[in-house]
Amino acid sequence: MSAKEKTFPKDFIFGGSTAAYQVEGATREDGRGPCSWDEDMACPGSRFTADPASDFYHKYPEDLALCEQFGVKGIRISLSWTRILPEGEGKVNQKGIDYYNKLIDTCIAHGVEPFVTLHHFDTPLAYFHAGGWENRAFIDHFVDYARVCFEAFGDRVKKWATFNEPWSIAQNGYIAGNFPPHHTFELGRAIQIEHNLMVAHARALHLYKTMHLPGKIGIVHTLEGKVPITDTPENRHARDLDDAMSNRFMLDACFHGGYDAETRALIDEILEKNGSTLVTEPGDFEAFAQAAKEIDFLGMNYYSSHFLKAWDGESQVINNSTGEKGTSVFALKGVGARVSNPAVPTTDWDWPIYPQGMHDQLVRVHRDYPTCKEIFIAENGMGYKDDFVDGKIDDTPRIEYVAKHLAAVHAAIAEGVPVKGYYIWSLQDMLSWSNGYNKRYGRFYVDYKTQKRYPKKSAYWYKLCSERHAIVPLEEVVY
Repeated sequence: MSAKEKTFPKDFIFGGSTAAYQVEGATREDGRGPCSWDEDMACPGSRFTADPASDFYHKYPEDLALCEQFGVKGIRISLSWTRILPEGEGKVNQKGIDYYNKLIDTCIAHGVEPFVTLHHFDTPLAYFHAGGWENRAFIDHFVDYARVCFEAFGDRVKKWATFNEPWSIAQNGYIAGNFPPHHTFELGRAIQIEHNLMVAHARALHLYKTMHLPGKIGIVHTLEGKVPITDTPENRHARDLDDAMSNRFMLDACFHGGYDAETRALIDEILEKNGSTLVTEPGDFEAFAQAAKEIDFLGMNYYSSHFLKAWDGESQVINNSTGEKGTSVFALKGVGARVSNPAVPTTDWDWPIYPQGMHDQLVRVHRDYPTCKEIFIAENGMGYKDDFVDGKIDDTPRIEYVAKHLAAVHAAIAEGVPVKGYYIWSLQDMLSWSNGYNKRYGRFYVDYKTQKRYPKKSAYWYKLCSERHAIVPLEEVVY
């Protein structure tokens, strides 16, 4: 082992992440019902489709064999709600149960621990048309769906997450408008959806605990670093407002069992400036309090941080969905404007490359939410326009990105933060929600015409990291 290597505990998991809709394909096979994204991608003008995506529905044995070969010890998968309950409720689709049973069993056979998320953006279409997560009736349906999954797979799945990125559901659907239903600047609706999702999370988590299954359960939040672009009171306040809406509001619910007074004051300020109020119902905070006592871990997704300045204008958002650098705009009425920092590099999609933000968020969770027992980096990675040359993909910039973020994790662990694993996004190339197939994240390159897999240079590097439980110097990779 090189003296330069930063080492991790021997039980630290080097894993990979996927999501059902982004990898499975097979959207019309074996009784699967429609979800919101099926309709969205069938609309005139849609630039891409989820069929066959990475064809994980049929290719999972090959992908899991690659996991075993390349040192991937854990895999995040999500369950397609409508593959299990085609209508969102009612009759169970046995073929869907059978598929996930085979997938989970194959994971275990290859020594790859499954980490299962119940909901990763693919809302049943009927519920989406009925108001989605704004409709409180949807909460009961989610809990019923969770019960079906716990009963079917809970004997073998030892890590469960209720939701992936509730903030992304709210922000992208109702503020940025790049997820269905493509509403923009509706901050009040977004915050209400966050609250409703936290109620659904709390109730499903408590259900799991009442079933006495042999595993752990938590939630996966995307945590975004928030930094004032210059140290002024106005910019610090913009930082605090964005942080409350994006991070604290949901972390408070999950780990404090309710909203701290300071958090709630910031949220109320945003709501007031946008002509909205938060609606809660009897029992919501009791559910929060119960689940906060029972939650086992936080899954943290981290890709970038934002640099904030005060903003007193109307909301403006332009989403960079093409990889044309420098085209993003994000300024919200009553919150602030996310601006570029010339000292911080960005990806082609304008995401700041700022590993310090990952470290700071890990330390912040450990400090401010001390009941959080364990943290897993559930997603982190770099979207990149890979060049496929003679069957090889030299993705050195991706390796450099991941190495810097693993170093941030290593530093946090040294400071006492209980980080137990790192699940790289993504395992294989897949459909990107608003960017299609041009933006690649995977360890394994997917030729979408043939569905053939090719290990990238980063796959060989990540294998060395997993084998040594260390951040291996780039120069040691043989490719």
